Amino acid sequence: MTPEKIAPNMPEEAAWPANYFNYFTEVEERFQKARGTALFLMSPLDWALVESWKNAGLPLEAALRGIDAAFEKWRSKKKRGQNVNSVAYCAQAVLAEAQAMAGVAPARGHQESAAPFALQALQTYLAANAGQIRGQSGFDDIAAAIDLLASDAPALFQDLEDLEQRLTALEDKMIALARSRQSDEDLLRARRELELQLRPYRGKMSAPQLAMLEKQYLERQLLESAGLPRLSLFYLR
Repeated sequence: MTPEKIAPNMPEEAAWPANYFNYFTEVEERFQKARGTALFLMSPLDWALVESWKNAGLPLEAALRGIDAAFEKWRSKKKRGQNVNSVAYCAQAVLAEAQAMAGVAPARGHQESAAPFALQALQTYLAANAGQIRGQSGFDDIAAAIDLLASDAPALFQDLEDLEQRLTALEDKMIALARSRQSDEDLLRARRELELQLRPYRGKMSAPQLAMLEKQYLERQLLESAGLPRLSLFYLR
């Protein structure tokens, strides 16, 4: 079962979990702990994969359980000199856990949760993003929209889900504009880099999983090469 098929069956709060904003940090720390190397640096592919789980609504608990399950299986078959060097190794186990949770999770109403950051941190984050975007030619409208969100932050802080949706819409617009300016050579280079990183895992992931991962990776690389920030509150850490 693919992420997009799992998410609609999740209870409503699973799409906006209480620890939504800690999603990446929790996954990173669990992977490092399971691997036994706290200094391990996750790759752009790892970032993109975790983001695809988050965007598909896979519960954080499924990701954490899947990582543990994948490493338990790896240890039972471990060979000398072989290490797990990417979160992609855990992809199948994570989706299996999400599928299991989709069948047993009790349905409840939507629950609000306190943000793990202060209002001032949110305002600083929005202002910094607006400033970075304003430094790139042709993105003034997006920068102005984020400035407006920053000025309205005290009110928006009361409904972070709505704010996240607004930021996602602006990021989609920013990505579309950046893509229209991307050269064929730059896109080809990004795809080649992606293929090198994905090659060891292509046989372990379904076509929909790979398509989602490729999209996240290429968007991430596009924004980085254009000097543009990610806007999601997911990156306010």
